[in-house]
Amino acid sequence: MGANVFMFYLFSATILFFALLAVTSRRILRAAVFLLFALVATSGLYFLLQYQFLAGVQLALYAGGIVVLIIFSILLTHHISHKFERPPVMKLFSGLLVAAIGAAVTVFSIADYPFKASAALPIDTDMRVIGLQLMGTGKNGYALPFEVISILLLAAMIGAIVIAKKKN
Repeated sequence: MGANVFMFYLFSATILFFALLAVTSRRILRAAVFLLFALVATSGLYFLLQYQFLAGVQLALYAGGIVVLIIFSILLTHHISHKFERPPVMKLFSGLLVAAIGAAVTVFSIADYPFKASAALPIDTDMRVIGLQLMGTGKNGYALPFEVISILLLAAMIGAIVIAKKKN
């Protein structure tokens, strides 16, 4: 087994492990830290696949932005030791059922899709082209996704505050 394959399995296992811990943890601050580790491992997977820009965006935006906003929201509202109660058995069963259905749909969709190699020429990757694409709204433009991400950051901040402000 080569180093790339080993690192892929290591990053994949790390992502799955910390994602599972983030979902099942009953302490809100620990769940946020577990989410941070899962997002950093996802960035490592992007680096392994040689998607440096996407890995940088993953680190800066998700790991550095959303998780830090969630942690600051928790710390600012003084609910560091907040512990969620155990979910009822019916909610737990329905959540597992929905997760299993989603996983099955995902696996069947990926297995059914006919992946084909593209004959298109690669896009030039100098700084001028990347800068124009970041500011562009047309084909290969990133202005709209950045606006959507800013709304996502706002929604994450509002959600973190709502969760942190819950009264018993």
